[in-house]
This record gives sequence, C-alpha cells and structure tokens, in this order.
Amino acid sequence: MELSLDFTRKPTILVVDDTPDNLLLMANLLKEHGRYVVKAANNGEKALRIARADPPPDLILLDIMMPGMSGHEVAQTLKADPATRDIPVIFLTVMSSTADETRGLELGAADYITKPICPPVVLARVETQLKVKAAADFLKDKNDYLEQEVARRTREVMAIQDVTIHAMASLAETRDNETGNHIRRTQHYVKVLAEHLRDHPRFRHFLDDETIGLLYKSAPLHDIGKIGIPDRILLKPGRFTPEEFEIMKTHTTLGRDAIAHAEQQLGADVDFLRLAKEIAYGHQEKWNGSGYPEGKAGDDIPISARLMAVADVYDALISRRVYKEGMSHEDAVRIMLNGRGSHFDPTCWTPS
Repeated sequence: MELSLDFTRKPTILVVDDTPDNLLLMANLLKEHGRYVVKAANNGEKALRIARADPPPDLILLDIMMPGMSGHEVAQTLKADPATRDIPVIFLTVMSSTADETRGLELGAADYITKPICPPVVLARVETQLKVKAAADFLKDKNDYLEQEVARRTREVMAIQDVTIHAMASLAETRDNETGNHIRRTQHYVKVLAEHLRDHPRFRHFLDDETIGLLYKSAPLHDIGKIGIPDRILLKPGRFTPEEFEIMKTHTTLGRDAIAHAEQQLGADVDFLRLAKEIAYGHQEKWNGSGYPEGKAGDDIPISARLMAVADVYDALISRRVYKEGMSHEDAVRIMLNGRGSHFDPTCWTPS
C-alpha cells in the first residue's frame, strides 16, 4: 500500500542557517509549496531549543558551517537526546566532498544536499523524508498501542487468575469454617519466608522475584484437595481413626490431580500451577521422611512444599480449632524449633 502524507496537519520544518539570505530562500521555497509550516533558527543553540519544544519539528534542514555550534555538533546533540533523536535531519551545505557527505551520514543525517540548491530536488527529498518519518511514527504509535493493549490484557488475565485461585481456595475453606482466613495468612507467611531465604546459598538459585511471586499466587491452593474429603472426616471435632486418617491424607493427591486436570484443560504448562501442584502434593511431607503421601525426605521434597509446610503448621498451631485453643506465637515457635531437622528443613525454620 502506498504511503502518502496526511496534510490535514501541515508538517513543521525547521531551517537552520546562520546566513539570513539562505534562511529567507528556504523559507520562501517551502512556504510557496504550501504544505509546510516553517520555523527558522540562525544558530545551533536556538535550533536545539526549537527542536526540544512541544511539538517538535517533523524535519530539520541543517547547515554545517555556522559560528559557535556547528551543524555537526547540533546533529550529534539531537541524536544523543531521546526526545529529538527521531527527528530526521537533512544537511544543507556547500561542503560537497565525499568525505563531508560520509561524515554527515555517519552522524545520523537522513540525507545530504549541497548548495547551491535545486528547488525541485530539495522539495522531493523533503517530501521523501517526511513520508519516511510518517511511516516510522505510524509504526511507533501502533507498537505503543499494542504494548499498552498487551499490558492491559495481561493485567486482566492476572486478575482473573487471582480471583479464580481465591474462589477455588475459598470453596475448600468453606468446607471447614473453623480455619478462618487460613489460606490468606499462609499465603503471606510463605512470601515472607521466601523473601527471608532468598539470599541463602541453598535457595538463591530458586527464590528470585518471579518465583516468589508465583509462590505467593499458588500457595492458596495447598489444601484444595480437601474438597474431596467427606464431611464426616473433614469436620470431625476429635482425633481421626487410622482409617479416617488414611482418607484425610488423600487430600494431597486429590489437590495435585485437580490442579493437573485444570492445567490439561488449558492445554499448556503454567508456572504457578506447577508450583501449586508441588505445594498441594508435597506440603505434608517431612524432612525425615515420615510424612505423606510419598514419604519423601530432605532435598527430595520440593522447596515450594518445604516452605508451605512451615507456613501451614505455624498457622495450625496459633489458630483456634473446635478441639483446641490457639497457642501463642512463642509457644508455636518453640514447638517448631523442636521440629527442625525432623518435620522441617532446618534451613527453612530459623526465626530471628
């Protein structure tokens, strides 16, 4: 498709020359053409002030040999400034050697016209550069729009994810209303713990900003499998029988499988769901191998599940249940310190 200039807004051309006759000649030529707004500057400093104004010129015709700041220096300054570097510059000069032209183009000039000028040639090259700039501006505006649209839609997707996660987790939590805001508290505990451990030699390879954010997002799904546990067991106020406990233990597998099924429905691997599966399946494992569902031990337990285990047990200790009162922070810390190296990764529970 042929690109044409939009003359509903006349392009502005800045002419820079220290000779008044040359300024007048160029201004008259461009104005007679009837398509342009012309601005003039008789030195480099004034040219830079006009170029940095709002709105900036669409094109600059720049003489090289000027007292004070030369045209080359003006061009270098323009190209070094993000606000002006995209304004095309055409050198308009009596310096006609190949070396002069080469240097001008190396400085970022879009074109190089020698004096004395040929009016039709000047007008043709001006229009060509304005078309190039119009195309570049169109693409930039399009790219800016697309970036904004992608950012907007990404925010929407993230918000939908967060709402879905909390809706699913809250559904599980409503089955056992004694737990209060357990999922929200443990979510924040996991984040604080991960941030505390991020520089530790054992964890710094894993706990970067992105992963900590994913842990925070996925932590609420750690008990999603409890949806599949019968009320007679889930809501039982006393201790479980061995048979009941075996059924209760299946919430880890049920949770992992539910998340895996959701991931399969999406048709793609999702980072936070990968961590959610690890957490749901592994947060009841113990450092010494006495946990469930697989009896994994030590570093075989995913880091995400080890962090979740600390958050989950701490909140269970300090929270009131129908069969117990919540204990103090100090008492919970004392009990959990006794569990270092047996229940918990000893590095994951080092309260200050």
